[in-house]
Amino acid sequence: MGAAPASMRPKACYYADMTFFETLVALLAVAILLLQITRRMHLPYPGILAAAGVCVAMLPGAPVIPIDPPTALALFIAPVLVDSAYDFPMGAARRMVLPLIFYAVIAVLVTTGLVVSISMLTVGLPIAVAVTLGAIVAPPDAAAATAVLSNLPVDRRVDALLKGESLFNDATALLLFGAALTVQARGGLDGATALQIGFAAPGGILFGIVFGFLVSRLRPITENTVGGTLLQFVYAFSTWLIAEHLHLSAVLATVASAMTIATLSTVDDSPRMRVHSFAVWTTVVFLLNVVAFLLMGLQARRILESMSADALERALYFAAIVVVGVILARLAMAFLLHAIVASRHRRGNVLAPFTNGETFLVGWSGMRGLVTLATAFALPADFPERDLVVLTAFAVVLATLVIQGATLAPMIHFLKLGRQAEVRDEFEAARRSLAEAAFQRLEKEDGAEAAALRAVSKDHWNAPANTDQASQLIRRRDLTIAAVIAQRQRLEELRDTDQIGPTQYLELQEDLDWKQLSVGPDEDRRITES
Repeated sequence: MGAAPASMRPKACYYADMTFFETLVALLAVAILLLQITRRMHLPYPGILAAAGVCVAMLPGAPVIPIDPPTALALFIAPVLVDSAYDFPMGAARRMVLPLIFYAVIAVLVTTGLVVSISMLTVGLPIAVAVTLGAIVAPPDAAAATAVLSNLPVDRRVDALLKGESLFNDATALLLFGAALTVQARGGLDGATALQIGFAAPGGILFGIVFGFLVSRLRPITENTVGGTLLQFVYAFSTWLIAEHLHLSAVLATVASAMTIATLSTVDDSPRMRVHSFAVWTTVVFLLNVVAFLLMGLQARRILESMSADALERALYFAAIVVVGVILARLAMAFLLHAIVASRHRRGNVLAPFTNGETFLVGWSGMRGLVTLATAFALPADFPERDLVVLTAFAVVLATLVIQGATLAPMIHFLKLGRQAEVRDEFEAARRSLAEAAFQRLEKEDGAEAAALRAVSKDHWNAPANTDQASQLIRRRDLTIAAVIAQRQRLEELRDTDQIGPTQYLELQEDLDWKQLSVGPDEDRRITES
């Protein structure tokens, strides 16, 4: 039978694309529902998404979606790194150099070495393949941990360590991953390859700093425009892709560029741009998580269907051992660091050790996530034992997210590590300090307007210490919100009677939104993923 007419082929492609599109929309709809459950149960959403991705992938008719391996890392990791690195406090990094280096480098290398040993002793993987698997499953992803910690805050040092670790351990793991792939492809390690690997880290940092400086000079041109937000994504992907082409560490280049841009930002930067960027990036990072788990679920289904019963039994047995190994390795490294820091502290070092409960929490917060999924995607189609490696990586992600992620909140309660009261006190103290700064700036200004603003600032400055003044602030807030609602009703009437155009309507609506948010309760100003 002859080939189908040309006019028929685009239609077939269209239906194939729609199959993936419909699957993605279904998963997003389920994800929205699941988020409401996880938010109320204080569970990290990545674990629930992982399970949902598997379930959707197992549905009859779910498509098999190929993805270009080099694209996977840039698409899924670069925006997440930029989002995290931009907000990471450099002061915390300087104070916690030892723990960050320990978890980002030593712990990753030790975990990789353990996985290599397990791989060679149980299923006899070649050493380059075993190192590749170790690099894939070694770096924990702090997204799941921070999703819980945002609702159950713990000590600031613990929070900073988990977030900082996830920025820098990816570089170690991906350098190992790239080196193992190169050695596997070339059949050995030669001098040129060793030199390239050795220069990748410092070269990536230097390139990231220079590129971040250049991008920071372009930002004012696109300030307060949609193009400005688009530029942020272009620079995130460009940093990664250019570093890859130069054979530099794309992770370190991306992190260094984001931190450089954050360092060069000033108090005069546009607040409108910050608010818009925050909303966009929060949504995009969440969407990338959803798509990654869906695609990994689809790959896992294809692998399971292609494996014989004996091969599947071998793979599941191996994956279970690797899961146990990486969990125990993380706990062992946590308590080893605890012993080292405690010993140094007794000899006069400034850095104090975590408590035993905090150490156990850090060790248990070793969930694998987006980085592990993306690196598994990036394996070439002809990579030896690819199905076994991908299936094991997905098993590690699913097991750690479900087992460890679901137990983080109960563990924080059981070990009494939550700091909700302390965080509220810190927040109120900071609020008073800001009000004091405003009052001092206006203290010598003349006129009724300055006096009115000074009165408001002084009320906020002194309110927590004075119950009557606190009641006055609440009363003022309630009256302001009531006035804003009345203004909203009038604005709707003006639009309905065609006394105002759509552009002016939206501008006035935004003014009222900011006014209501500025006086409303703190929880009304937060956007959370879970």
